[in-house]
Amino acid sequence: MTGAVAYYDGLAAEDGVERSYAAQGHEIAERRWRCAAGEIDLITRKGGEVFFIEVKKARSIPEAAERLGARQQARIARAAEAFLGGEPSGTNTPARFDVALVDRTGQMEIIENAFAA
Repeated sequence: MTGAVAYYDGLAAEDGVERSYAAQGHEIAERRWRCAAGEIDLITRKGGEVFFIEVKKARSIPEAAERLGARQQARIARAAEAFLGGEPSGTNTPARFDVALVDRTGQMEIIENAFAA
């Protein structure tokens, strides 16, 4: 897969995940939010809680799951902390980290509260 194809495949996966969260009543706060600590694919809000969603796309769901390592989780957590610093309650804001796994057919599996394990 070429770089451009992979890039647009990733964007399409993020679009699908965004639509899924919006359909569940989430307000889309940010998409591909960046700071010095890193990037977060999707940030939503619902019921006073902030959701940080990492999207991983691969040929299969298990392969997508393998693409999120501990170092990347740490970068996402640092970026989320920076984002929460701008919230009225700061890092006391209720927040959750989800991972959305997407396969080559567009099927997705969302792992809620994925970083808690």
